[in-house]
Amino acid sequence: MAVLTSVSLSELGAGLPENHPLRGPTRTSPLVAAALGESVDRTPVWFMRQAGRSLPEYRATRGDGDMLEACFTTEMVTEITLQPIRRHGVDAAVLFSDIVVPLKAAGVDVTIKKGVGPVMGSPVRDAAGVAAIGELGDVSAITAAVRQLTAELDDIPVIGFCGAPFTLASYLIEGGPSREFAHTKAIMWSQPELWSSLLERLTKLCGQFLREQILAGASAIQLFDSWAGALSPADYITSVLPHSRALLDSVADLGVPRVHFGVGTGELLPFMAVPECEVVGVDQRVSLATGIERIGSNHSVQGNLDPASFFAGAAEVQRQAAQIVRAGAAARGHIFNLGHGVLPQTDPDQITRLVEWLHQQPPAEAD
Repeated sequence: MAVLTSVSLSELGAGLPENHPLRGPTRTSPLVAAALGESVDRTPVWFMRQAGRSLPEYRATRGDGDMLEACFTTEMVTEITLQPIRRHGVDAAVLFSDIVVPLKAAGVDVTIKKGVGPVMGSPVRDAAGVAAIGELGDVSAITAAVRQLTAELDDIPVIGFCGAPFTLASYLIEGGPSREFAHTKAIMWSQPELWSSLLERLTKLCGQFLREQILAGASAIQLFDSWAGALSPADYITSVLPHSRALLDSVADLGVPRVHFGVGTGELLPFMAVPECEVVGVDQRVSLATGIERIGSNHSVQGNLDPASFFAGAAEVQRQAAQIVRAGAAARGHIFNLGHGVLPQTDPDQITRLVEWLHQQPPAEAD
């Protein structure tokens, strides 16, 4: 069972400037309240990849331009981040970005290929490759976007994020997406010193990036461990979790709610519920009720509607959502989300209808 989490209501925003949104308008927002286990008048909702290809306005704004270039363009980041707020009325704005942005800012040769994902110029599989990963470079275009967003959104929180050290390490070692993670696991098992040096470097890099987002105005952050589900619990606990904990802890002094999320991590949930986070994300491969049992009562939960449910029609979406909201009442706090990102072909009207329906529901009570 996890010990009490680090951030309480009295510690919220303790290390932030006086003019930070978390010390003002977002402090009492439903999302922040649910993250800390405070009472809410409705279940807060946002969606991973809510600012993305499901929106026609996103496709019009992005066009055929380079994804990473867009992530470093202040006006585009601001506009795309705002689009789901305008259309859906969700309770938080997640920054338009990508988990490999800090790698790009550190001088890593990385591109995002359409239909493939992040691809490295060359894999990182030795000490020289690790040493070549630089410090976090100029992210002023991103922090400027965060400041613009917080000025416009007032009491709606901006969520910053980054990839977890393991997930970024897997991209670097494999050279791109992988199903087997053979090279990643080989280095993890057979070259523990190289493994540790790589993850320590990524932990520092991502910690700097999260801190920049928070100080610019983000009221919460999420750590995405997209590929942690490829690991056994033993490997996760020994070789991965200490680095994720260190990354989450690196921003503890700022006093913002932190969400720890992974894909396919149902068996890892008891270990992801660390004192260095306030919320644990649950994907759709495990019921929210089971997830809550594994996470325990010291953390809030986030999730976990199947992204494919939107293709089954509004009635089915509401049926599944109602089950999730009821299950979430047993947790310390519940933030409604998907189990993963919005699928590109999703009808955005289905998302809007779900948000409207959720906002009409009174807080569920535990059975």
